[in-house]
Amino acid sequence: MKRTLASLLAMTLVPALAFGKGGHARPIATYTHGGMPNVQAQAAVAIDLTTGEELYVKNPDAVRPIASISKLMAMLVVLDPSRHLDLDAPTTMIDSDRQIAFGGARSRLPVGMSFTNRDLLHAALMASDNRAVPALGRAVDLNPRQLVAAMNAKAKELGMKNTHYEDPVGLNAGNTSTPRDLVLMLKAAIHQPLIAEITQKPKYVAHPVGHPGWTIEYNNTDVIARSGKFSVLTGKTGYTDLALYCLAIAVRMTAAQQHDVAMVFLGAVGKMTRFADFHRTAQWLTERKWKSTATGDANTL
Repeated sequence: MKRTLASLLAMTLVPALAFGKGGHARPIATYTHGGMPNVQAQAAVAIDLTTGEELYVKNPDAVRPIASISKLMAMLVVLDPSRHLDLDAPTTMIDSDRQIAFGGARSRLPVGMSFTNRDLLHAALMASDNRAVPALGRAVDLNPRQLVAAMNAKAKELGMKNTHYEDPVGLNAGNTSTPRDLVLMLKAAIHQPLIAEITQKPKYVAHPVGHPGWTIEYNNTDVIARSGKFSVLTGKTGYTDLALYCLAIAVRMTAAQQHDVAMVFLGAVGKMTRFADFHRTAQWLTERKWKSTATGDANTL
C-alpha cells in the first residue's frame, strides 16, 4: 500500500521532549498555538529552492557559531576543480592534524596511517572527523591558515555576507554564520556532485592504505540521511558547547508538486531536537502550508 508523505512523517518523527519543573519530560507539540511549526532551535529558516520563497523563518539573520557545518565550506574549497584533488591518492595523517582536531570528538584516523582522499572526504562529511579536514587541505597544497582564508573567500563569492571562519573544522566559536547565509552554502553543496553523493549516504566503509584487512565503518551523523525516509540532497550536522546542536539540510519533497527545500536549524539544546525541528517543519509544509496555498488560503505565513 502506498504511504503518503504525511504518514511517513508520522512514522519517522523524532520524539521531542522538553523538561518542566522537577525534571519531568513532556512532549513538544508539532505546532504552536498560531499553527506554525514548533521549532525549538534558536535560529532557523526553510526556503523553497525551486521558487526562492521563504517558507519559515525564526531569527534568520542571527549570527551564531555553526560548529562542524563549517566542513561543508572546507570541502567546497578542497573540491574546487582548480585544485585538482586526486581522489585515489593517499594522504598520511600527521601530528598537526591531531593538534587541529584537539578538543573535538574522537578521531578514527591515527597519526602515521594513510587513507585515500576519497575515504577522507567521507570521514569529514559523514562522520565529521576533524583530522580529515586539514589532511585534505594538505592534499591540495593548502595549510590550515590558507584553507581558512580560502573558505572565507568562497563565502564572500557565494554572497554569504554574515559568515566568517577562524578554523577549518568548526571547533573555534569564531566560525559563525546565519541561517539565511547557510542556505547559500547548501545550494553550492548541492551542485558539487561528490559532496551531494557523500552526504546522502547512510554509511560508508573506509580502508587504510596498505591494510586491506582493516576497515573503518562510518555512519552519517545526519539522522535524516540515515533514515532513508526523505530524498536528501545534501546536509551537515554540527555541535560544540557554544554552538549547541545544529543542522543544515536540503531535501526534495513532493506535495501537490515537487519542492527542493533547504532548512537550517542553529542552537538546538537537545541532540535529537534539530532533527525533530526538521520533521515538525516538513510536516507543517505538507499538512498546512502547501495544502493551504493550493486551496487559496494565504494566511499560513
